[in-house]
Amino acid sequence: MIRIETDKAPGAIGPYSQGYIAGNFVFTSGQIPVDPATGTVPEGISAQAEQSCKNVAAILEAAGSGLEKVIKTTCFLADMADFAAFNEVYARYFTEKPARSCVAVKTLPKNVLCEIEAVAEI
Repeated sequence: MIRIETDKAPGAIGPYSQGYIAGNFVFTSGQIPVDPATGTVPEGISAQAEQSCKNVAAILEAAGSGLEKVIKTTCFLADMADFAAFNEVYARYFTEKPARSCVAVKTLPKNVLCEIEAVAEI
């Protein structure tokens, strides 16, 4: 296994890694919408979904993969009322339409509105 580390995505805020390569696959940790350059979180579900997608893409790129190779995502929303707006942004990034689970959760780290994790082929 190879641990993934990139400064193009937020660093881990706990005892975990941004992701791992295992065999021909990369597994990302859940990515919340923190801008890695500033440490800030944008306002609104669309801007947060966009930043979360960019963070996932950065980890995949660091692992030698990309969004087009994602086979499964798990998406977490703080409010299922944001589902349509989230999907609109998500669809622009995950164009190959990977398998996906999307659930509403009570609270996400830093009280963000969404989080995305991915599994991709290398």
